[in-house]
Amino acid sequence: MSAVMVPKKVTRKWEKLPGKNTFCCDGRVMMARQKGVFYLTLFLIIGTCSLFFAFECPYLGVHLSPAIPAFAVVLFLFVMAVLLRTSFSDPGVLPRALPDEAAFIEMEIEAAIGSVPAGQRPPPRIRNVQINNQIVKLKYCYTCKIFRPPRASHCSICDNCVDRFDHHCPWVGNCVGKRNYRYFYLFTLSLSLLTIYIFTFDIVHVVLRSLESGFVTTIKETPGTVLEVLVCFFTLWSVVGLTGFHTYLITLNQTTNEDIKGSWTGKNRVQNPYSHRNVIKNCCEVLCGPAYPSVLDRRGVMPEETPAVPQEPEVKSAAQPQTTRTTAPLIPNEHSPDDTKPKLAAAPEEEEKHHLPPDTSLPSLDTCAGPSPDPQAPQ
Repeated sequence: MSAVMVPKKVTRKWEKLPGKNTFCCDGRVMMARQKGVFYLTLFLIIGTCSLFFAFECPYLGVHLSPAIPAFAVVLFLFVMAVLLRTSFSDPGVLPRALPDEAAFIEMEIEAAIGSVPAGQRPPPRIRNVQINNQIVKLKYCYTCKIFRPPRASHCSICDNCVDRFDHHCPWVGNCVGKRNYRYFYLFTLSLSLLTIYIFTFDIVHVVLRSLESGFVTTIKETPGTVLEVLVCFFTLWSVVGLTGFHTYLITLNQTTNEDIKGSWTGKNRVQNPYSHRNVIKNCCEVLCGPAYPSVLDRRGVMPEETPAVPQEPEVKSAAQPQTTRTTAPLIPNEHSPDDTKPKLAAAPEEEEKHHLPPDTSLPSLDTCAGPSPDPQAPQ
């Protein structure tokens, strides 16, 4: 029978990553653990657009233009694409320090700070770097054991340091950082356009049908229109306001975290070292800059851990163990155990010697005693 080869289970690096993120599709999808609000976002977008396609689009496509439902479909697909791209991507999580790296950083900090007297609080762990002729402080993260890069911050919800951290958005179910900020902004911008588009043509649909059959009859025939108008009305202000706020931040090349903390508009009136003092340059850097790769290597293979094999003590001669021979007999007039072994082996040889003919070279007893007397000799 042929032997069945059982493949070894490959352990990916995303399975061992610390933090509070969840992974799907073998590490390709990365999200936060709290995804309830994200599901609500999907329900509101898909539900509102489904009602619009079911009740308004057939009438508007016939009486006004077929381009109205076609453009709505394209806008809906774009909104879903950038939403999923924002939610399922790595926002820019920084890997934590390895034990050896953390120990080396601790040694550097202790060497720089020196011994702290008992009862005194140690000084803050910071490093100063110069960016565009301005000093920027790098703070030490006690959870990740690293000095965070400029503009990075530790997200308490995901429990990870995120590069160019903007904020944690529960509506998309993920952090917004260096690698997905542009997609988040495109999501808010396209969602604002989609909300305005649906709200506007809902009103147009109600007005056109009211001229034909009256307002009350129109509401009865299209009950989904009232629900769409209410959802779009209350969503419009928040989404459009959020888009306007992030547009303002992009023109300054600033993050939400920096704006809330007042990093560049505080008491010291320190200017933003990342701003180009030009609206177009700031927008191009944020929205049209290079796509940064992930530094996590989520789908990498973990190295196999080889178990330590205990070393056996060396043996001089395993086939012939060393023994001590007893030369003196244990009991008087007795033989030692070692002396009996060769005698037992030589016993058959002695028995064979007794059956051999006598040696002629030795004189017999009769020769030694002389010739025997003749009985007939005269005495």
